[in-house]
Amino acid sequence: MKTQKKRRRENKTDYSRRIKLLKGGVPRLVFRKSNRYLSAQYIESSEARDIIMTGMTSKNLKKYGWPEEFKGSLKSTPAAYLLGLAIGKKIIKEDLKTPIVDFGMIRSLKKNNVFAFLKGVLNAGVKIKCKEENFPSEDKIKGKNLKKDFSKTFEEIKSKIEK
Repeated sequence: MKTQKKRRRENKTDYSRRIKLLKGGVPRLVFRKSNRYLSAQYIESSEARDIIMTGMTSKNLKKYGWPEEFKGSLKSTPAAYLLGLAIGKKIIKEDLKTPIVDFGMIRSLKKNNVFAFLKGVLNAGVKIKCKEENFPSEDKIKGKNLKKDFSKTFEEIKSKIEK
């Protein structure tokens, strides 16, 4: 019986998927979730060595005016969308090649944070193929489903990112 590699046992790396992504030779847009934050990185690989060209975490949204009362919701759907929008603007600004998306071991169910992030990247101007039916509703992206209505703050942060 073959022993699995440590990162596979810990559900951190799917090696067969990673090899397929690396063989493609296309840069990757990596999206990850931690216990408190979301992170996104634009990575180019050569000879199985990853070079991070640019990256952001949802903690960076505080610079754009994320309110202190919502600091515990930096993993929410609005945070995922705004992170995608910000990293997408960076990719366009730095004139980087169109990437493929790498969600790693995150389950990509319809209308969850993964697709909110992807919608933000698409709205920034990066051309990635995805079906429109997978994206969450506008109300959920703007944060109208949260305990306190986040939509006004969402629009302010979005306008700051788009400048």
